[in-house]
Amino acid sequence: MSAPTFGVVVFPGSNCDHDAYHAVKHVLGEKATFLWHKDTDLQGVDVVVLPGGFSYGDYLRCGAISQFSSIMKEVVRHAERGGHVIGICNGFQVLTETGLLPGALLRNRSLKFVCKQVRLRVENAETDFTRRYEQGKVLQIPVAHGEGNFYTDSDTLRELEDNGRVVFRYVDENGEATEAANPNGSLNNIAGIVNSRGNVLGMMPHPERVVENLLGSDDGLGVFASLAESITGSVPALS
Repeated sequence: MSAPTFGVVVFPGSNCDHDAYHAVKHVLGEKATFLWHKDTDLQGVDVVVLPGGFSYGDYLRCGAISQFSSIMKEVVRHAERGGHVIGICNGFQVLTETGLLPGALLRNRSLKFVCKQVRLRVENAETDFTRRYEQGKVLQIPVAHGEGNFYTDSDTLRELEDNGRVVFRYVDENGEATEAANPNGSLNNIAGIVNSRGNVLGMMPHPERVVENLLGSDDGLGVFASLAESITGSVPALS
């Protein structure tokens, strides 16, 4: 199969779109294109990336207005056909608003914006988004959000945990999911989840910001490399 194409959605207020494009296009070496929020054509992309930022200014509620954009109607159809979608930070919020992922992202427990490096433990290394990682590997990836507190009802939480749908969890330097390691108050220290089909991922941390050792770490590159490998069946070369 030919190389996959990543489509990075650009909403008014997106501010991590070029970071995601750079990670895929210039670091990983895959095809990438921007998709404007008013577009009604995904241009045949294999992966849709919903980047971080403040889509539509977050004026109503984080990600709430984005669900009504023309492009999101196509993204939902893409996901329902089995196409891959990854929502990062604000993109995760958009995915919960559209119903592609369960739960909601509430105000941080501290009621303050949090911007710092955190540690994540890979809870499921068998997804299309994590196959380049080892089970239990601890990554260092930054967060930058004011509403990253994942919440859902008890039955859904149990289903997520029991079926391996929790993909990333906040942990400390010893790899333990402690309260102190939780930057926002998320239930069970959850940092990222997939849908039941396994083709849609939402995560609050920013893997696109740590894809080059020049910037201190390339721990996030595995997310994009995993996607490329999952789609093509071949292993992208990593520097």
